[in-house]
Amino acid sequence: MSNCKVLTCIVCPIGCRISVETGDDGGIGKITGNSCKRGIAYAEAECTNPLRTITSTVRVEGSQIKVVPVKTDKPVPKALIMDCMKEINKLRVSPPVRSGDVIIEDLLKTGANVIATGNSE
Repeated sequence: MSNCKVLTCIVCPIGCRISVETGDDGGIGKITGNSCKRGIAYAEAECTNPLRTITSTVRVEGSQIKVVPVKTDKPVPKALIMDCMKEINKLRVSPPVRSGDVIIEDLLKTGANVIATGNSE
C-alpha cells in the first residue's frame, strides 16, 4: 500500500504541485507534477530529510535596541527546530553586535551557526 503526499515546489517561481508516492517503509516511489529535475530533488529531500533555515531574534542587554535579528547560516533538520529555538531563546548578548557576527557556533551539533543579521550598538 502506498501513501501520497502533495507538495508545492518552492525551488522556482512556477510553484509546481508535486505528488510523491511513498511506500509503507517511507521509501520514495513515483514523483509526478514537476516541470523540471529540480522539483524531483526538492520533493525527495522534503519527504526524506526536510530542512529549514531558522530566523529569529536574540535579546540584547544594555542597549536601547532590545533584540537583534539572527538566522542560521544553513538549514537545520525540521525535526530539531523547536529544540534549536529553545537554545536561541535562552541566549542574551551584549552590544556591540554586528551583522555577520556568529552568535552560536554549531547549533545543537547541526553544523549550522546562528549569525546576526542586524546591528546593535
